[in-house]
Amino acid sequence: MTPEPEGATKPPKGKRKQLVFVVQEHLASHLHYDFRLEWGGVLLSWAIPKGPSLDPSTKRLAVPTEDHPLEYANFEGIIPPGEYGAGTVMVWDRGVWIPDAPDVDANLKKGELKFTLEGKKLKGSWVMIRARGGSFRDSDKPYWMLIKHRDAFASEGDITKTEPLSAISGRTLEQIAKG
Repeated sequence: MTPEPEGATKPPKGKRKQLVFVVQEHLASHLHYDFRLEWGGVLLSWAIPKGPSLDPSTKRLAVPTEDHPLEYANFEGIIPPGEYGAGTVMVWDRGVWIPDAPDVDANLKKGELKFTLEGKKLKGSWVMIRARGGSFRDSDKPYWMLIKHRDAFASEGDITKTEPLSAISGRTLEQIAKG
């Protein structure tokens, strides 16, 4: 059995005032970052192979993955061998996200979602744009691009290198892997 949260049987009652986001660094078959936005009682999820970039001129590939339960936003640990996604997971960043427009579903369908992140590491204005024409590798889902807008939080540095520690435990991915 995996230590991953299974999720509540029902979504939480009532509307939450703030929507959470989490970025989990995940060393599975390859290192990538899982970008998750709370919406509709789940965490909508994309795998970002190179991690988020604060450079507005850099577009980061974001491959849709399965939705995750809200409880997964706090998961940090090891997924055992033989389980889907086996490997080490670190909560690299977390916080709240604010969609620019209230109809998130319509914007996702349209293929352009603009939002603000208020995280420990990622802040400011962002956009996710669905790529035209095709999907990534064998997936039937079209891929997206995650792009930082030009604002006070934009920079050219690689934040995945300058901010390598967990947002909740202060540990590195290697320290989490060692237990």
